[in-house]
Amino acid sequence: MPPRIAVDAMGGDLGPAEVVAAVKIALSEDQDLAPIVLVGQQEVLTPLVAQAGLAANPRVSIAHASEVITMEDKPLKALKTKKDASMVRAIELVKSGEAKVAVSSGNTGALMAGGTLRLRTMNGVDRPALAAFIPRDGGNFILVDAGANPEAKPEHLMHNAVLGADYARVAFGIENPRVGLLTIGTEEGKGNALIAETHELLKKINGSVLNYVGPIEGFQVFRNHVDVVVCDGFVGNILLKTWESLAKFITGMLKDELKKDPVRLAGAFLAKGAFGALKDRMNPDRYGGAPLLGLRGNILKAHGSSNRHAWASAIRAAGKIIRQDLYHRIEDDVAKANELIKAPAPAAPAATN
Repeated sequence: MPPRIAVDAMGGDLGPAEVVAAVKIALSEDQDLAPIVLVGQQEVLTPLVAQAGLAANPRVSIAHASEVITMEDKPLKALKTKKDASMVRAIELVKSGEAKVAVSSGNTGALMAGGTLRLRTMNGVDRPALAAFIPRDGGNFILVDAGANPEAKPEHLMHNAVLGADYARVAFGIENPRVGLLTIGTEEGKGNALIAETHELLKKINGSVLNYVGPIEGFQVFRNHVDVVVCDGFVGNILLKTWESLAKFITGMLKDELKKDPVRLAGAFLAKGAFGALKDRMNPDRYGGAPLLGLRGNILKAHGSSNRHAWASAIRAAGKIIRQDLYHRIEDDVAKANELIKAPAPAAPAATN
């Protein structure tokens, strides 16, 4: 059986019709996309698949799941009581090897907990990390961890760097992505004990496993300085949500200012294309969701409010993860990194008279 993408068709805000429409878009845009299995209530999905003209498509199938985990459900309770939920079944397909990636826009806490509990972390990784795309000057960077592990140890942040670098290679097509450790200053010794110890670990694996450019400060994050920003899940989640809220604030403030003057409005009309491009670039939905990295299988989290185009981006990203074998890239590099940090430091050169 060829590798498949398991899509949780019942999660998210816009319903399964939007997911089925996204599958049609993704398949039409990527002729090499892996087969897709839609996971959810068969009586709901079957007519939607037929209406989309996908009923006879050999690359589309349905796996029945009778229950749905809602956004209001408590994650751990839902995983225990809704064992036939579409999200759970999608993860189980990855665990059994029937699918290579599970994609869901449902309850984030349940997806992270379900992925971690059912798939477990891969060899050599203690904690998974959530990676997020964020635009910066001249392109994008990957933020890792964006919220999976708020109480990290130095080894966890070192693994985050490896996970993020390998995902950047897949997502951006960059062979040697630049990795920076987020802190309060670039000088040696700046930051807390967690940062200092992580910095030493990253120096040990620099050049062999990743391209570590050193500590970076907040004002460097949105410049073309690094491709991967490494931090713990507490800091990362604050940064991610602050950026998302700031993007909305700037967009709203710009609209308010433009409406104050007819001349400004006329200028805005002439620059409509530029404003549309800016809005599109700042929209996190266009980047294909956030993978939960470091598990014994691939999990991809799409935004809860994803429309069909955002869903299609997430499905295409899942296809890229399969084609470029992200899992084994990470497994190999984590093993190398763990060996390097265990190796004794080289002896200092003998003093000469």
